[in-house]
Amino acid sequence: MSILLKFSSFFLFFIITSSSLHSAEKQEKLLKQSWSFDGLFGKFDRASLQRGYQVYTEVCASCHSMNLLSYRNLSEVGGPSFSEEEVKAIASKVEVLDGPNDNGEMFKRSGKPSDKFASPFANEKAARAANGGAYPPDMSVLVKARAGGPDYIYSILMGYDDKPPKGFKLDDGVYYNKYMSGNKIKMAKPLNKDSVNYSDGTAATEEQLSKDVVTFLTWASEPTLEARKRIGFKTVIYLLILTVLVYLVKKKIWLRIEPKV
Repeated sequence: MSILLKFSSFFLFFIITSSSLHSAEKQEKLLKQSWSFDGLFGKFDRASLQRGYQVYTEVCASCHSMNLLSYRNLSEVGGPSFSEEEVKAIASKVEVLDGPNDNGEMFKRSGKPSDKFASPFANEKAARAANGGAYPPDMSVLVKARAGGPDYIYSILMGYDDKPPKGFKLDDGVYYNKYMSGNKIKMAKPLNKDSVNYSDGTAATEEQLSKDVVTFLTWASEPTLEARKRIGFKTVIYLLILTVLVYLVKKKIWLRIEPKV
């Protein structure tokens, strides 16, 4: 009886493992992109960051919040490099709930650079109610939070298909995406050609829109990326020099010591 039980457990484990491996094999490989910020000396493309912010505000911001960023971050070193005047103009276009005032009442005012990015919904329940029960994730650290990073987000944006494989069933309000786990996603395809009219005249292809917004989201997830790489490079150089000096000092010290016969 004990042997039979062990065999049954092993057989069940084999079936589950084989099924998992089969599913993993069917999962599409992510679309690999050449990102300007990759590598030891990688830097953000400023024009792409500004276009990406435009895509976020005109498309993504209607559902997704970005609670960890303030408008003033847009003018900081290493970011999109908007001027302080541009940031003031951007912030002033949103209404912010503030207060209480002297009468103990909350009031609305124009946004300031020090304000956090405006959220599209008052709370999570409101967000779910407006999106058929699904909760649009905050985008502040979305790239860092997903395995595959920028390639994963780019692949999801490019992975929608109006014609799922034969026999693949989708519920109402669910869409097929070949890069999404399970190939099902509740977010409708957000980007199409000319979804945004770029202010710098760049052709707004689906690929360009996706790449620009992913670049912006990558910066949002790690605004100090460029500074970190600069410090990392200087640290490596310092350690190399220190290693050489320590080695030379060691040799000099050991030259004074007569070897024992």
